[in-house]
Amino acid sequence: MDVEHLIQMANQIGQFHESLPDHAAALNGTASHIRRFWDPRMRRALLAHVDQHHGEGLDPLVLEAITSNRAMLEPPAAPQPGRPA
Repeated sequence: MDVEHLIQMANQIGQFHESLPDHAAALNGTASHIRRFWDPRMRRALLAHVDQHHGEGLDPLVLEAITSNRAMLEPPAAPQPGRPA
């Protein structure tokens, strides 16, 4: 998973929602968009980047949206190969 591309896409989503007059709505809109439209693998990679690199490259609004809405963004555990889902 190309984390640089994920960062770029997340920042574009954040820039769109940043235009909302209410900061809380911008945070929720950014996180909700990522939750609804990103594959769980993409969300896992983005969250790992936040954990490992403190969100380097992410716009402040995006990083705040991710950290304040982390529970919403956490995908279910990845299925283990050879184990039933």
